[in-house]
Amino acid sequence: MGEERTGFRLWAAAEPDLCAIVTADDRRISYGELFAEVNRLSHGLRTRAGLEAGDTVAAVMTNSAGMVALYLAAMQSGLYLVTLNYHLTEHEIGYILGDSGARAVVASARVEATVLAAAEAAPGIQVYVDGGSSAGGARPLSALTEGMPDESPQQTPAGSLMMYTSGTTGRPKGVKRPLSGVDADAGALTYVWLFQEFGMTRAAFASWLVAAPMYHSANITPAMGALHAGGTMVLMDGWTPEGFLRRVQEQRVTGTSMVPTHFYRLLQLPHEVRAGYDVSSLRYVLHGAAPCPREIKQRILDWFGPVVYEYYGSTEVGTTIARPHEWLAHPGTVGRPASISTLRILDEQGDEVPVGQTGIVYMRQGNDRVEYHNDPTKTEGARRDGLLTVWDVGHVDADGFLYITGRASELILVGGVNVYPAEIEAALLEHEWVADVGVIGVPDAEFGEVPQAHVVLRTGAPEAGPAVAGIRRYLADRLARPKQPVTYVVRDGLPRDPNGKLYKARLRQPAPVPAVPDRPEQEGERNGLR
Repeated sequence: MGEERTGFRLWAAAEPDLCAIVTADDRRISYGELFAEVNRLSHGLRTRAGLEAGDTVAAVMTNSAGMVALYLAAMQSGLYLVTLNYHLTEHEIGYILGDSGARAVVASARVEATVLAAAEAAPGIQVYVDGGSSAGGARPLSALTEGMPDESPQQTPAGSLMMYTSGTTGRPKGVKRPLSGVDADAGALTYVWLFQEFGMTRAAFASWLVAAPMYHSANITPAMGALHAGGTMVLMDGWTPEGFLRRVQEQRVTGTSMVPTHFYRLLQLPHEVRAGYDVSSLRYVLHGAAPCPREIKQRILDWFGPVVYEYYGSTEVGTTIARPHEWLAHPGTVGRPASISTLRILDEQGDEVPVGQTGIVYMRQGNDRVEYHNDPTKTEGARRDGLLTVWDVGHVDADGFLYITGRASELILVGGVNVYPAEIEAALLEHEWVADVGVIGVPDAEFGEVPQAHVVLRTGAPEAGPAVAGIRRYLADRLARPKQPVTYVVRDGLPRDPNGKLYKARLRQPAPVPAVPDRPEQEGERNGLR
């Protein structure tokens, strides 16, 4: 990174007056103040909560200084930290608390009641609340920190995140790595790869905006990288397009992490609104988590400049990176493997496919060997030759750049033809009337299943019937007939989490607006299979 100092603890000791966090309500917290709270929390977790190295603590928290402190305390206490989506239901939270074996959970005040109820599924777990009056029955987080020493514990073993998969195809599973056995300062050096792979200097983190929820690994990882680089973490608690632009301008934001859904919503703002904000301070915009249509990304590059870095990967597997100039030379790619990642494209028999041919994407980060907590069958089912897959489908080109086609679990088999929703969704999002879209397969008497598109129309689009008719005409020259949606469902909004993830299972529930009827074509002709 061009700086010989890497690690939050080292920066706090060397420059305690440096600003570490700007909270969502613009309170400024120095490195020294944050380090003192982290140390108090570390002592409290050990002596008052009784947690030892190798134990698990959970967080159901909004983007807050409390969540940052809990993360850093876990990472210098040898603990596993499970971060949960605070929009999950009582039942979903209860399952993860029980499955992870968490001995303590910290909740933000707004979800205290839900977490308390969920904790009944994990007998003996201690529940703490950060902020608020703890009127719901949880102990205040101050019960762990009050009167505890400000100094670092003598022993500071590195901890680890244990992230849970989304559970869209079944029960969520924790992705667990063995603890490294090194101390926290050495553990922080793992962030060096992030800085090197993206070519980041300390200036990239001068004002790092955390705009999306930190319970997601794609957000918490670079956010904590900012503190390990001696930067300032700027928090948002709740994302809106104009709120994001305002935060970038006011805080002179130099870097942030986003998802394609953020891009869509920014581009839907009127031109005069977009032009009214200064985004020239941006130097690094990292994005991943979902496929991004070429046209959307090109428009963001035209607006932000060549500062958009795409990555592909997951909690379980390795990482690919597409730097701005690489993506412009290979539009649509998600990049080439990072220096510590291995990539192979395999067929269903486990054999590597030729360049350009589609198959299942398998990867590994260094010599990493992860496992799904409490599910060895799932672990082994996803592993081949030391590599792991999350069942994404794609291919590599002659230059080694990876392109993601879709997910094997979402494959729509239309009369024997493989159709992947991601390709259809990308085509639909390029239409001027489409604000958001999700495509699923639905049963069909003749072809087994066919694509169904769930769309949100932009303001100013025609009524549902004429709009869908126009969209059908638009796709006619862009997609082969088996890929063209047979029915459309026009919705007011799609079920996405705050990080942009689409819950496709919910699209199968009764639609709020009736589906637009099939095209008026002869049965059997509609998918071009006859």
